[in-house]
Amino acid sequence: MGEGYALEWLDNLITVTLNPVNPKHVIASPEDIAKLERLVIEEKNKVEEAIKTQVFNLDDDVKIKSSINKYHSSLVNLLEHAFENRSRISKHKPLKQVFNTTIACMDELLALIERRFNRYLSKDEQVPFTYLIAQKKALAGRLEVLASEPYLSSQPAFGIVKNELEKFLSYADVEHTYTFKELLYIKDLCIDLKKVKTVHEPAIYTPLDELLIRLNFNSRPYIHILCKQLADLLNNIEKPEEKMSNLLLYFKAFRQVNRKPGAVFNACDASLHTQVATWLKQEISYTRKQIQYSGSLLKEAVNSDKRNMKHKIAEKLLVKLSVDQIALVLRAADEIKIIVARSLNSVFKSIVPHLSTPGHEDISYDSMRSKSYAAELRDKELVIQTLQQIIKKIREY
Repeated sequence: MGEGYALEWLDNLITVTLNPVNPKHVIASPEDIAKLERLVIEEKNKVEEAIKTQVFNLDDDVKIKSSINKYHSSLVNLLEHAFENRSRISKHKPLKQVFNTTIACMDELLALIERRFNRYLSKDEQVPFTYLIAQKKALAGRLEVLASEPYLSSQPAFGIVKNELEKFLSYADVEHTYTFKELLYIKDLCIDLKKVKTVHEPAIYTPLDELLIRLNFNSRPYIHILCKQLADLLNNIEKPEEKMSNLLLYFKAFRQVNRKPGAVFNACDASLHTQVATWLKQEISYTRKQIQYSGSLLKEAVNSDKRNMKHKIAEKLLVKLSVDQIALVLRAADEIKIIVARSLNSVFKSIVPHLSTPGHEDISYDSMRSKSYAAELRDKELVIQTLQQIIKKIREY
């Protein structure tokens, strides 16, 4: 069955039969409305079968993609008309009920296409305005339902996910152009979040973490909390050899989480996999160097550090930046070779003991070094503003 015939009945129902501005439009009786609702459901089943049959009968991916995208765009356009027509009906509640049934059936057809034939969809197109408003409202409702799930509500990571999605869905149309790819990502995420269950056995990554890793939820706040979880586990281990063993285990488990091809929350930022893998590799490299110092050499190094601390300068330099912001400056200075040292660790170890901030008299160079790999956007902006002030001052000399 061709697509034009498959959607012809629904098209005629929405644009003609249920069109309130149609001069021939007649308010239906309760019996007519009940019959219409039955017919809508029957037609939905026919269209669903037509889509499956057509895809099954086609042996060319190009033709399948063309067919699926025509169905999808046609259904979205019909939904737009249905929303507009329903908004014009103010007093006829039974007729609104027919619209609601029709809209629900078309939503089911779109869900079938978006879940079962996802790989054939052209997802970079802009979402029509009326359809977008309805989808935003529906997704916001799903998030509220998910927030009532006991397991999810107990997870800090879910709080971040909810905040990030609500923030994204709150953009006005002049602030952001939404694409089908973005909406489909959030739909899939909400569906999969509903399936996440509690696991009572201890694990490196929670079921929620594994889902977010698989779907490349590359939100900076989430990546920060994920790396912090791993860092907290490592901080409880004193021996470098044991720490290295655990780091390698964390990295292996991270790489074994299956990734969904093409999935990404923020296409403008580096993937979650790249950012977390970089952090783990840096920790492994640092721990490997720690292991090189063993036995008496390590003891002598510790004793030497203690002796050197007694002769440190009496007054530290006060830097009016936060620890995270200083970490960014030192890391950047090392990477562009303004400061030359054996390693980035040497840079922090040599400089940090002589610094203090308004909030910290004594700063751990090791902690500052770790923070340099998980920079917050706000910290980066403040450092850039400070550097711009320095540039301005130099130009005035």
